[in-house]
Amino acid sequence: MTDKQYKIILVDDHTLFRNGLRILLNNLPGYQISAEAANGLEFLNLLETGIPDLVLLDIDMPVMDGIEAARKAVRKYPDIKIITLSMYGEEDYYYKMVDAGVKGFLLKNSDISEVKTALQTVVEGGTYFSSELLQTLVSSLRTKSQHHEKQHILSEREIEILILICKGFSNQEIADQLYISKRTVDKHRSNILDKSESKNTAQLVMYAIKNQLVEI
Repeated sequence: MTDKQYKIILVDDHTLFRNGLRILLNNLPGYQISAEAANGLEFLNLLETGIPDLVLLDIDMPVMDGIEAARKAVRKYPDIKIITLSMYGEEDYYYKMVDAGVKGFLLKNSDISEVKTALQTVVEGGTYFSSELLQTLVSSLRTKSQHHEKQHILSEREIEILILICKGFSNQEIADQLYISKRTVDKHRSNILDKSESKNTAQLVMYAIKNQLVEI
């Protein structure tokens, strides 16, 4: 265990929500709310004074919404780790947020154990999707979209690796499970990103869902 305190910027236009989440997170060992903002513009201004370990970012805010704020933040600070705070009914924004470069999604009514899991996963370099939110998203995407021909571009091995990526396995874990080298997995992953026109793991998850390559 490390004694490191991970600093979090909390961005939401509802003061009561921020107050409640601040109390919860400051009681979690290893995490501390270092700054707060009520809209995307305030958030971007905060980044000028220092980059936090994590950002919890609302979508629907005045002045500048979370989508635009995430895009601008990731463009200027590519390594920034943003988790989107979402409510039911905002499914249409999910892919836009993924495209902007966020690392995870949490429903605002998530319990503290799920919040802790999301924080730990993203701060360690992973991607986190709320399971409830994924179920809603899968249903929404499959209702609206049909199969894309792009899915047939992936080889059977690439689809196999993509499924394991969606399940949260690291490249080394995938290599161990498939009895191949990590270098081979790295190459497959790069090919999958290129073929699916994805920039990151979050976009790969969305691609797999939209093309019905995985079951959640």
